[in-house]
This record gives sequence, C-alpha cells and structure tokens, in this order.
Amino acid sequence: MATVPPGIRLLVSFDRNQWYRAFTFILTFLLYTSFHLSRKPISIVKSELHKNCSVVSELAAAGSGQQPPLPSLHVDADCSWKPFDKRNYKQLLGAMDYSFLCAYAVGMYLSGIIGERLPIRLYLTAGMLTSGLFTCLFGLGYVYNIHSLGFYIFVQVANGLVQTTGWPSLVTCIGNWFGKGRRGLIMGLWNSHTSVGNILGSLIAGYWVSTNWGLSFIVPGLIIAAMGVVCFLFLIERECSLVFLLHLAVFLDQTSLRNQEQEKMDQKEKALALKQSGSSSTDRVNAADSVPRRTSLSELQPPPTCCERLCVQGVVEFSLCLLFAKLVSYTFLFWLPLYITKAAHLDAKKAGDLSTLFDVGGIVGGILAGVISDKLGKRASTCAVMLLLAAPTLYGFSMMSKFGLGPTIGMLLVCGGLVNGPYSLITTAVSADLGTHKSLKGNARALSTVSAIIDGTGSVGAALGPLLAGLLSAGGWNRVFYMLMTADFLALLVSHCVAGVCFVYVHKCTDSACVTCR
Repeated sequence: MATVPPGIRLLVSFDRNQWYRAFTFILTFLLYTSFHLSRKPISIVKSELHKNCSVVSELAAAGSGQQPPLPSLHVDADCSWKPFDKRNYKQLLGAMDYSFLCAYAVGMYLSGIIGERLPIRLYLTAGMLTSGLFTCLFGLGYVYNIHSLGFYIFVQVANGLVQTTGWPSLVTCIGNWFGKGRRGLIMGLWNSHTSVGNILGSLIAGYWVSTNWGLSFIVPGLIIAAMGVVCFLFLIERECSLVFLLHLAVFLDQTSLRNQEQEKMDQKEKALALKQSGSSSTDRVNAADSVPRRTSLSELQPPPTCCERLCVQGVVEFSLCLLFAKLVSYTFLFWLPLYITKAAHLDAKKAGDLSTLFDVGGIVGGILAGVISDKLGKRASTCAVMLLLAAPTLYGFSMMSKFGLGPTIGMLLVCGGLVNGPYSLITTAVSADLGTHKSLKGNARALSTVSAIIDGTGSVGAALGPLLAGLLSAGGWNRVFYMLMTADFLALLVSHCVAGVCFVYVHKCTDSACVTCR
C-alpha cells in the first residue's frame, strides 16, 4: 500500500476552523495591503511632478550632441507638471499630503463609531470601491491634462476620508478570529501588510512614473477596487458567523434532498407523507434555525460610550505615543523617495526601488516587536527600547549622502525596522488588547472604536509630519531630520511614562490588558 505523502498528512492535520482562520488571516492581509498600495504612488510621483530641469536639459543635449543651454532666469520650470513647477513646490506637495492625512485623521474617529454599527463586509467593500475611484481620478489628471491644484486637493481629501473604512474594520475582524494567545506574533506578522503594500506600491508606481505617471495611480486604484469585490464575496466577520452559515448550508442541503425524494413519490403517497411529517418538519426547521442564530450576551449589550473607551488604562497614553511614532513613519512614507532623488542624485524609478528597503526593514521590525513583547509581556517597554535605538539611526541616515551604496542600504533596513516596529505594535497588538479590556464588559464591537481612537490620534501625527517636512525642507533636509529625531524622543518619553504608570497599576489588577501597558 502506497504511503501518504508528508504534505498531505500536514494538510489533513488541521481542522476546518484552523483553515478558516488561515484564510481570514490571508484575506485581511491582502485587503489592507491594497490600501497601502494605493497610498504609496504619490511619494513616487513627486519627483516627476517637479523635475530638476537643468539635469533634464543636459541629458537631452547630450543625446542630441548639442551644447547645453544657458541657465534660464525664469523661476518656472517648463519640464515640471503645473502647478508644481514653481519655487514653492515643496510646500504645494506638502499641502497635498496634509490634505489626505488630515482628512484621514478626522475621518478615523468617525469611522470606528460608524463601523461598529454596520456590517463590516459591506462597510469595507464600499470604502474600497470608492477609494479605488478617487485613486484613479488622481491619475486621470495626467490623462486629461488637469493642472488645477484644487482638483488634486479635493481628490486627496475624499480619498483620505474613504480610506478610514479599512483599519477599524480589519482590526476588528482579525481580533474576532484570533484570541490573546501569541497576539504579538500574529499581529506582527499580519501588520507587515503595511510594508508589503508600500513595496508593491513603489514598484508599480515606479514602473510607469517616468513615462506615464497617471498609470502609477490608475493601476493601484483598479487593484484596490478589485479587492473590494473580493471582500464582498469572501470576508466573514467573525467565527460565530461562520458557524451560522455552515448550519444554514447543511439545513438547505437536507431540505433539497427531502424535496428530491418527495418528487419521486406517488401523488397519493406524497400527500400522505406531507400530512404526517408536516408538524415534525416544522419542528426540525425551527430547531435548525435556533442553533446558529443564537446571540451572545456581548452582542445584546449596548456599545460602550466613547468616554468609557477613553477611560481604559493605556488608550490615551498609547494614542499619544503613536502620534509621534506615526509622524516619523509617514514622513518617510511620503518624502523618502524625493529625498533619495535629491541627496543621492538618482532618477525617480531608482529612488522608488531603493526606498522599498525601508519597508523591508519595517516587516522584520514589526515581527520582532511582536515576538519580544509576547516573550516579555511588556508592550510599552518594547516600544521604548526600539524608539531609543531609532534616534541615533535617524541621525546616521541623515548623513547618507556621505556614505556609499552599501552603508545606505544597511541604514535603510535598520531604520525601517526601528521606526516601524513600535508603530506596528501599537496599532495592532496593543489596540486589540485594550479593545478587549474587561471594563468594556466583553463587548466585541468596542474593538473597532478603540482601534480607531488610537490610530486616529496617530494619524494626526501622520498629517503633521509630511506637512512639516514640506515646510522645513525648503531650508535644508537637515531640519527635517532634526524634526524627526525630536518626534522620536517625544514618543520615547511618552512610552517611558506609560511603562512607569502602568507598572504601578499592574499591581492592582491581574487583567491581561494591564500587562500590555508595562
């Protein structure tokens, strides 16, 4: 008798619930990957919206064998995309970032409240479809030769609002499927979708940025819209919903089989069988319906108020810590390719490809932060250590123009891990821990709003970072890095205070959320 291959033995060793958990993990991972994939193109296209026209002219002259033209006295740059062809182009690009992120921060507070009152699948699907629409609209500005700053600002604001549907919904969904066991590791792996989306967005946008930058937005817009359709077809919000659907499918199959058998009966026997089995069939239907439709006590309770959520130990503190950590992370997200273009004198595509190394380091940093916090049981202390190490790394990265390519790659990887590690840990594992705090009385719907409060506060920092970078970079990139190091120090200070305050608090309770604060 032939032996069973080891791969098949491995597959059958998992039960059905484990397979559904794995499917939900992968699906939600891909869904939020598409969100970040659609946010990244703007940072790649910035260097194309405002080019170094002297370099472009020299390259064109070299290709034709002519002498390079004399320097022009005009302030406008004819090779750039209007209205970003003026001397204040950095402020204009910063205003676009700020419009998106400010709308995202404001919308996040409302999104959590709305999301916990609507079906997650439908709410998320609507957000992804509309986000795909507005992302494509930005790219159509190139197709239809639109040069109105107001148009691009409007698209950014609208896209920022609809993208807030993603995070609270998916954190709630993944929190419903996975318990507290090894939450740091699971959430660290899951949150790598942020960096994966940034990498894919950079590669996709970089492919078309030099030839047709409109496609750098249109293609990601179509991808997130397609993933919205996938969400509508396959996403299951929680495990108990799956139980109901499975019971319903079994019941429908049994009903279909009974109907087929009855069709084969004679008219006389069929009438007699229906008369005799009428009452018992009704009882079976009611019994089958009653099992999957059972409602838990947490679902019957009214959702906790915003005040009750804010009073949970650690929500305000971690929200402030995330504000400064996300300021640093999103400044890199929106300005790193442009900085590499200016500092290392690379074209837009090469700068975009090189910037993906920052996100590769972010994947490793997020996973390490989750594993270490699970091992030590101290989320805040883990964040504090990584933030402490990030400060000198940021200073070293600011000197990257003096290094060779090898050290620059190393600095990008290390800096990405130390910057994105605390950001990943707070937005996932910490949010899930605090969203299931005992003071919320086991209400599963509260997780959506708690995660929205934390991430919404962090998004305020995400909005301020790129705006300040646009303003400060006019006086030199060193000012931008001093701002980033200051924000990193403030995040370190808040996380240290969280660890100190909650260390006293942990002796007064034994709840797992208290351990989160340490």
